[in-house]
Amino acid sequence: MKIAHVTDFYSPRLGGIETHVSDLAERQQAQGHQVIIITSTPGPQDPDVRRVTNDFRRPGALHPLAVSAGVRVLRDLDVDVVHAHLGVGSPLAFFLARAAARQGIPTIVTVHSMWAGVAPIMSTMDALGGWSGLPIVWTAVSEAAAAPVRRQLRPGTPILILANGIDQDQWRRPAPAERPDELVLVAVMRLARRKRPLALLRLVHRAQAALEREGDPTRLRLVVAGDGPRQAAMERYVRRHSMTDSITLLGRLDRPAVHDVLGASHVFLAPADLESFGIAALEARCSGLPVIAKSKGGVGEFIHHEREGLLCESDDDMSNAIVRLARDPARRRQMAAHNRTAVCAVAWEPLLELTEAAYATARAAQHLDAAEHLDALTTVRRGLG
Repeated sequence: MKIAHVTDFYSPRLGGIETHVSDLAERQQAQGHQVIIITSTPGPQDPDVRRVTNDFRRPGALHPLAVSAGVRVLRDLDVDVVHAHLGVGSPLAFFLARAAARQGIPTIVTVHSMWAGVAPIMSTMDALGGWSGLPIVWTAVSEAAAAPVRRQLRPGTPILILANGIDQDQWRRPAPAERPDELVLVAVMRLARRKRPLALLRLVHRAQAALEREGDPTRLRLVVAGDGPRQAAMERYVRRHSMTDSITLLGRLDRPAVHDVLGASHVFLAPADLESFGIAALEARCSGLPVIAKSKGGVGEFIHHEREGLLCESDDDMSNAIVRLARDPARRRQMAAHNRTAVCAVAWEPLLELTEAAYATARAAQHLDAAEHLDALTTVRRGLG
């Protein structure tokens, strides 16, 4: 099968969509499929990656001419299926999915982000383009991500869940060394506002203050991997609060380096309020770290409260959760042992099977009317559930 994955954001940019698309494409190629990435993110030349803005005077992931260039590339490829990956702002993926479905190409869309707050925009685009009635198979990375999308589609349109996959054995790490007076916290994220990196610093600061008030000698040490537009603000916060000895901003790391950082840490923190999935938290869980995260969003679909970690309603709850695991090392080690040994339900083999089934449904949908299309989607959802 010749598959085109369409994504506005791809390497060398680093994030959840970029990582997932790269990993999925690699595994589909290993199964014998021919896989092409169509992206507007500029970067190095690769025969399997069509970077549609590379030849522009000022290439960029959100270039206004990227869509027309992408449509031309898609027309020349003659693919069997188009798999578009949407975030909140993904014009290339959105419009190429619409173009593919209109041209009779089997099309599947995976929503990777929370569509909270964009309902008016999506409704306007639907009124202008009629995308919700096209024979597209809609999927999302979690039930949390699916909920706002469902409200934008025609009543009764099923949304299949295609979570981000992981190779648990690749991430599993032995328990790190411990010191009785130190707890190493880690976060891996893009340092952008929606990920709330400054809130991360504040809640760790509050947790340290709480331990000191209680006379607990434990020193918290936070390690943050990632880069982004909020890095300078984080550096100012660290200096202003005299936290340079306890907080380390590592910048962007490749995946082997992230492996090493997780393997030397004790607890993973995910402060984002609206996380559609949380692949970094999943990698930490499979590395054996207890995860402290917000209860809303996709993280709660693979982290269960009091088992793989602690789920919180607020930043104050997260600070309290840090204090709790600092003061109760036995409970922390129990969670870590569970994460290190228990099989994670989010694995690549079943995900690849679900994806193949979704592609088959997309092929069938091109020959059905609207009512039959809904019936087919409902049937495959029941079969995959």
